[in-house]
Amino acid sequence: MSSLPARSVIEFSQFDQLRDAREIIFCEADALRQMGHALGTELCDAVELILSRKGAVILTGMGKAGLIAQKICATLSSTGTRSHFLHPAEAIHGDLGCLHSDDTVLALSNSGETEELRRLLPLFQKMNLPTIGITARKTSSLGRASQIVLCLGDLKEAGPHQLAPSTTTTAMLAMGDALSLVLSKARGFTPLQFATFHPGGNLGRKLTQINEVMRPRDEVRVTQETSSIRETFVRLSCPGRRSGAVIIVDESDRVTGIFTDSDLARLLEERRDAQLDRPISEVMTAQPTTIQSDASLEAAVELLKARKLSELPVVDQRQHLAGLIDITDVIGWQPQLAPATDKQAG
Repeated sequence: MSSLPARSVIEFSQFDQLRDAREIIFCEADALRQMGHALGTELCDAVELILSRKGAVILTGMGKAGLIAQKICATLSSTGTRSHFLHPAEAIHGDLGCLHSDDTVLALSNSGETEELRRLLPLFQKMNLPTIGITARKTSSLGRASQIVLCLGDLKEAGPHQLAPSTTTTAMLAMGDALSLVLSKARGFTPLQFATFHPGGNLGRKLTQINEVMRPRDEVRVTQETSSIRETFVRLSCPGRRSGAVIIVDESDRVTGIFTDSDLARLLEERRDAQLDRPISEVMTAQPTTIQSDASLEAAVELLKARKLSELPVVDQRQHLAGLIDITDVIGWQPQLAPATDKQAG
């Protein structure tokens, strides 16, 4: 039978709950502003050190600091800096073997006196691994053992008892984000590289390039400006998914127009049958909206939505046809995207 006394329930109104919650958020926000104003060129030194090393960034920390270290590790990895997490307790039982002489250590501890971490510091020094410490004070054990200290300052934890790591872990995370994203910019990390590391989920879809999903040119109906409509529709057939558009090009193979199945239906409805044997350039939509082949799929979807288009020719730098994005190819890409029914309006 448990010897713990029964826990009493303290009356705690919604007003009091919201007041306390807001105070906690404001406390953490104030701490971030304080830390941001105090930040100096030591962050630049940390960026320079990591960029000068060929190895990975090894993050380590115990308890809540370790959890924050794992998140920073993930941010570094996804933004162009190789990184791994090393658990301090596991490190002294064999995991130190994962370290390489070109690695850089990024150690997190608010007090700088965490026992498991302190046992690692002389081992890092023995292996000649430079250490960057994220800690409250430069005079702590971690601070003294680090070549560079990203100082959090003396921060008070949020909450009525100021016991649970809250403000300090928020500050560690913000410092890690600052370091990761400045590093990413210094490396010239691009959205395309980011997409390579995020092929799944919404981020992957947003950053997917058009050329990964477009219908290639050999699956697009293409004709010359001088071809008649009848000749075009009788002669042209393409393998794979059929699109409701014919792309018109000039003698230099540059895209000059588009003619859709809706345009054909409109001619028949208006009993303009004689036009079927006239050059397609007379009825095409001239200078159609196009998009570059190196653009993102997100940009293509936004263009389809904004212009209410069903087909979007994809061109290279010389305006030569590279492929086609059809509304049916991306209809499931974004839930809010409704199918367009209008033809290109030029």
